Amino acid sequence: MNSWGKILGLIFGFMFFRWPGAIMGVLIGHYFDKAYAKALADSGGLSSLIKGQAPLASRAIFFHTLFSIMGHIAKSSGRVTESDIALATAFMDKMGLKGDIRKEAQAAYREGKQTDFPIKETLEEFKLYCFSRRDFMLVYLEIQTQAAYANGQLHPNAKAVLKKVAKELGIDDSTFNALLSQVAASVKHHQQNQSANSKVDINNAYNILGVKPTDDVKTIKKAYKRLMAQHHPDKLSAQGLPEQAIDLAKEKAQDIQAAYEAISTSKK
Repeated sequence: MNSWGKILGLIFGFMFFRWPGAIMGVLIGHYFDKAYAKALADSGGLSSLIKGQAPLASRAIFFHTLFSIMGHIAKSSGRVTESDIALATAFMDKMGLKGDIRKEAQAAYREGKQTDFPIKETLEEFKLYCFSRRDFMLVYLEIQTQAAYANGQLHPNAKAVLKKVAKELGIDDSTFNALLSQVAASVKHHQQNQSANSKVDINNAYNILGVKPTDDVKTIKKAYKRLMAQHHPDKLSAQGLPEQAIDLAKEKAQDIQAAYEAISTSKK
């Protein structure tokens, strides 16, 4: 069996972080070896995602972490509801996950629901693959926050887990709270559009961009450009976001665009 991933992980992990790094390197290398072997055997699963710019190992860890943490957040409220499952299924549908890939995503979701789920270790491993890619981590946290609103509101326990996720990824409280407000506004916007095909509410628009009605045009435009750059598909793809998850970033970019247009119109 190919063991180059574990060997290289051991060497580089020890070089940079001594023995703790060596142990983590072996664990990450194991994921790579497992995925690489499956790719060589053309046996499907997450290995079939090996295309584009993102490394296979990053893809495998991204999907495993995405759905296992999603399951963990859903379970944190005490019971996984039909709405939780429906939303997780909707994410899988949006990303076009089928066959073995979908089964692995579902298995990861079930794993996250277990009481002994190692959330800290899972996030530490994920962070190693996200090192220095702040926009990548913010989009990941954004997806998890959207999923946490499956029942129309954010459960206090789910919020606590999200805050823990943010802390493990090195995201400060100010950024985390701003992201919560932006996602809440986006969720409200989509709920309104489901019941009535209306344009984005002006109050939601300000919250989506993370700005205030009293902010000047220059400040609002700066926030708009920053968020659009953060969700740019090419940039996120280069940072390792799987092609199947790019559509989620595009959907958020559409919300940002609609919010900016609503604000611009109101200020004319």
